Amino acid sequence: MRRLNRKKTLNLMKELDAFPKVPQSYVETSASGGTVSLIAFTTMALLTIMEFTVYQDSWMKYEYEVDKDFTSKLRINIDITVAMKCQYIGADVLDLAETMVASADGLIYEPVIFELSPLQKEWQRMLHIIQSRLQEEHSLQDVIFKSAFKSASTALPPREDNSLQPPDACRIHGHLYVNKVAGNFHITVGKAIPHPRGHAHLAALVSHESYNFSHRIDHLSFGELIPGIINPLDGTEKVASDHNQMFQYFITVVPTKLHTSKISAETHQFSVTERERVINHAAGSHGVSGIFMKYDISSLMVTVTEEHMPFWQFLVRLCGIVGGIFSTTGLLHGIGRFIVEIFCCRFKLGSSKSTSVTHQDGHLNNHIPLTTDDTMH
Repeated sequence: MRRLNRKKTLNLMKELDAFPKVPQSYVETSASGGTVSLIAFTTMALLTIMEFTVYQDSWMKYEYEVDKDFTSKLRINIDITVAMKCQYIGADVLDLAETMVASADGLIYEPVIFELSPLQKEWQRMLHIIQSRLQEEHSLQDVIFKSAFKSASTALPPREDNSLQPPDACRIHGHLYVNKVAGNFHITVGKAIPHPRGHAHLAALVSHESYNFSHRIDHLSFGELIPGIINPLDGTEKVASDHNQMFQYFITVVPTKLHTSKISAETHQFSVTERERVINHAAGSHGVSGIFMKYDISSLMVTVTEEHMPFWQFLVRLCGIVGGIFSTTGLLHGIGRFIVEIFCCRFKLGSSKSTSVTHQDGHLNNHIPLTTDDTMH
């Protein structure tokens, strides 16, 4: 009984076979079929390699939502060199809530030489090239996001030469924590002092001839400091043409959550508009000499997520490639053989007709009466 049940089961499975086998003796091979098969296998191999490359690659997905976090502090990372001595300048932040954050809360004043060394000039030149490419090709920003924490540091390298020149500039670097509202980070003459109506700087003790707000921004970012990320103002250098010159940067900060295969961080992107002018009260250009960075916080938050093709989708696309090429090449081969057979049949029919006409004329000529000498007479 068990054997009968097995035989019935096997017979049922054979009837359900959707891939019937053709005996080898009935299979006919041809040179054209072999050529088409070779082309099909080569195409499948190339497309499989290309599909595997796409599977290994990833892309960045951008999502936008309203930023609901207004209670946390905003971190500002600063590394600016000003062509004035440290005792002559002061840096601080004043926001719209009339809260002043002094530079003593996290900034370091370091006397340095303003002119860069050869190695530092090469670093700055490469940074300018990257910045120009980022402005032209925005897709490079995705590459920078994916290479964060994996690429080399973007910080200014230390001087490789032991220059005996005395320091003529001041490097202000470090970080500050400010309220998450619009504010103004500025560097101007004199140290900042608290004031009932805001704040002021002790500029009266500094000679007007020593004013020189030529500066270089080696790094400026908001939020968590991520190595490898290049920000819009990194490598910016401005040379003052007058003692009474004001440099203004209007910055819009966008909260950003970054999720890649390497890191998961909360940082901030920003866009910037630059403006500079000479202070001349007689000409109506009022203000204070210095460097002013006025920032505003966007209400939208961007979530940047690195995504890649799932493995099941890769298998489905791979099966589609193999099956599609087999079906397409088989169809094209069948159409080609059909067209060739039609032309060959017409050629054979034409040649057979011409042969039959020739035989018919010969037969008729055999019945033509022969002329003799008697008939001539």
